[in-house]
Amino acid sequence: MKFKRILLKLSGEALMGENKGGIDPAVVTMVANQVKAIRELGVEVGLVIGGGNIFRGVAGATKGMDRVTGDHMGMLATMINALALQDALEQKGVQTRVMSGIEMPKISESYIRRRAVRHLEKGRVVIFGAGTGNPYFSTDTAAALRGNEIAAEVVMKATNVDGIYSADPKKDPTATKFDRIAFQDVLEKGLKVMDASAIALCMENKLPILVFDMNKPGNLIAAVQGEVVGTLVS
Repeated sequence: MKFKRILLKLSGEALMGENKGGIDPAVVTMVANQVKAIRELGVEVGLVIGGGNIFRGVAGATKGMDRVTGDHMGMLATMINALALQDALEQKGVQTRVMSGIEMPKISESYIRRRAVRHLEKGRVVIFGAGTGNPYFSTDTAAALRGNEIAAEVVMKATNVDGIYSADPKKDPTATKFDRIAFQDVLEKGLKVMDASAIALCMENKLPILVFDMNKPGNLIAAVQGEVVGTLVS
């Protein structure tokens, strides 16, 4: 394996499938199958998932809602997704723990870094819910933060495109794909990979980001094995 320990970042929207919102069980099962496959190869997996399929705090704030309240609602949405994915993984025999940035003792463990690392060492998949536990921070930033805290070797951001392009390939047919790109270039070019705070956090701590299409079967396995998949930001 090229990577022994990874932080996988999924958007909440990825769980919608063809629906307009909510969770598509078929998509959750697909994700669980891919995570199980790399776990069986010995890869330690931490996972951060967004909540945009249920509620986005920023969207609420643009319509007059208090931003802090909206972000807290968004954090709760990530927990719904985390529990759904935990259930799908455990039905496949993969030991999984959900750790929350907000205390929710009835449904998950509170996030403690040493405990999270111990779970990973024991072969459990750890799903980090509720973002950073603080408003004004996206789940991209949570992924960068948790990835650094657990000493992941890479943050793998799953998207619906096969990497980073110079422009939106769906709108601009002349857009070119990068196989590798520097953190600084991502920031200077304004490429929408992750938000700027997440990019800066990874850049400062030399934690690479791999942007790839998880909808293509076999891509996640290929990525952890070191094959050229998607775009590497380093």
